[in-house]
Formats: sequence, C-alpha cells, structure tokens
Amino acid sequence: MKIDKEAIKKIAHLARLEFDENGAEKLSKEMSQILDWVEQLNEIDTENVEPLTTMSSEVNDMREDKVGKHLDHEAGLKNAPKRDADYFRVPKVLE
Repeated sequence: MKIDKEAIKKIAHLARLEFDENGAEKLSKEMSQILDWVEQLNEIDTENVEPLTTMSSEVNDMREDKVGKHLDHEAGLKNAPKRDADYFRVPKVLE
C-alpha cells in the first residue's frame, strides 16, 4: 500500500509532528513498508488459532487477604514534612 505525501502531512498534523520534505519522503516509504507487512499478515490462515491473551506463561500465585497491623492516623503523619491536623500538606501542582 502506497502512502502519499498528503496522507503523511495529515497524519503528522494529527500527531503534532514536524519535519521537512526529506523527512516526509522517508516517512512515506517507511509507513508504506509497514502497511505492506501488515497486509502480508492478513494472508495467513488463522481459522483454528486461539486468541493470545498474554505473552507470559507465568501464573499468578494468589493468596488470601489477611487483616494485619495498620498504622494509626498519628503514626502515619509522624514523619510528614508538612501537615495539617489530619492531612499531608503538599505543594500546589495546578494553577
């Protein structure tokens, strides 16, 4: 599948990418190669292939949840650099 420069410019605009004409030419060739490869994958018969849900064969070792020892409120705030009566004080991050 051939991708022309106009399609590349539209994709670049949507992705907020900037490049020169040489970059557009190179990107057009590379994206065309990628799409050609994907079209080759469509030719493979996957009729009897189970869908892959994970790349790992590892199994999670689950355990029972147990209630354990917890910090009380005052002990949790004990080492806070800044605090109110009940909360951690943090610098403002949004204006």
